[in-house]
Amino acid sequence: MVEWTEKGLQTALKDKGQFFLYLYTPMCGTCMVASKMLTVVETMNNDFSIGKMDLNYAPDLAEAYKIESVPCLLIFNDGDLKEKVYRFESVPHLLEKMSI
Repeated sequence: MVEWTEKGLQTALKDKGQFFLYLYTPMCGTCMVASKMLTVVETMNNDFSIGKMDLNYAPDLAEAYKIESVPCLLIFNDGDLKEKVYRFESVPHLLEKMSI
């Protein structure tokens, strides 16, 4: 996963297609597990465009998308937010969610 800035997100929002933004904080243990799961997902499907962002440095983003907690996976399609995923149950669960 590539670390994105808010500018990188704005660029991705202008592109057509599906992409994912993983929001985390570095001191969150659950975020570390979720990050490993998303790395496996990304390895299994190179077609997925997954960016990650430390939410500590994006308070405006947290407010704009009403982020309730981390880890959080934002699923975008053609620049529109389609879903927020807070439960990272398993790699198969994430693959299913991300194959919308």
